[in-house]
Amino acid sequence: MHRFADPAKWWNAVYSDVPLTTQWDDGDHTGADRGVMPTSSNSMPTMVFSMLAALEVEDGNRVLEVGTGTGWNAALLSHRLGSDNVVTVEVDKTSAGDARCRLSRAEYYPTSVVGDGVEGYATGAPYDRVIATCSVGRVPHAWVNQVRPGGVIVAPWGPEYGGEAVVRLKVSADGTAHGRFVGSSAFMRLRRQRASRPNSLEYLSGPWPADGTESTTGVSPDDVGSWLAMFAVGVQVPGVFPLVERYADGTYTLWLHDTAITSWATVDWEPGRHDYEVVQSGPRSLWDEVEAAWHWWCRHDRPGFDRFGLTVTPGSHTVWLDSPENPIPLRG
Repeated sequence: MHRFADPAKWWNAVYSDVPLTTQWDDGDHTGADRGVMPTSSNSMPTMVFSMLAALEVEDGNRVLEVGTGTGWNAALLSHRLGSDNVVTVEVDKTSAGDARCRLSRAEYYPTSVVGDGVEGYATGAPYDRVIATCSVGRVPHAWVNQVRPGGVIVAPWGPEYGGEAVVRLKVSADGTAHGRFVGSSAFMRLRRQRASRPNSLEYLSGPWPADGTESTTGVSPDDVGSWLAMFAVGVQVPGVFPLVERYADGTYTLWLHDTAITSWATVDWEPGRHDYEVVQSGPRSLWDEVEAAWHWWCRHDRPGFDRFGLTVTPGSHTVWLDSPENPIPLRG
């Protein structure tokens, strides 16, 4: 949508409580139609405000933002804290330049850096707060190292399997960070942490069902498909991701793959069924792992995002339920 082609429609879109894609395919795609993969956006306003609320900035705080995007969030931080206290990092040179122009027109002048957000920006450290406007599967330890003890990191975090929530971490003097998840989210992945996911055919050793072992399950693939269920499963089943193959008659196949390309599984969904056909192959029985993870979540009363937390150390990420003394079991 171009603001000069239909100003009223453009204005209504910009001021709606929805995310607005502003870049496709890392800028390789241009034009008014959709590209293959959205790679930058103006986030939904309620999400922006909820994350800023979780950040809890105070007068005099220095903030590092990872993911400048359109520059709107950097403008809000600059208005609250003063431009001198805000550093914003953007990996895409064109996006960073466009945002810098918008910010200067609004008379905000935060330190604008073109660089890889994984590295943070050590030159401007230490910070009191770090906020990421892209999701991560691992919180870069550079962020932890660049925050003063007692400082806060707010970032969307999600496992390989899917599901995602915003985590609020408090940094300790020993170089670790701990905190709870504060609400559901769905952000584009930090560029260096994007997954490269193989096609299902790369897992098969021959004609169907290849070398797979057939069985049935009473757990529907629908049961494990909500955003929260995917998160609860994903934190227990590392290195596994799902794909869904849908058919014209309304049925579908849930494919499970491991990132090591050693194991796969399928579960076929059909309406009216109470048991579902399963095929599994490889050293990991991926559906068995997912089903066990789902049952664990059910036994714990299907906890929401707010009961989960995360501990980050230089060498590990540990997800826990209710307290750091109760780590989530890992399978596989």
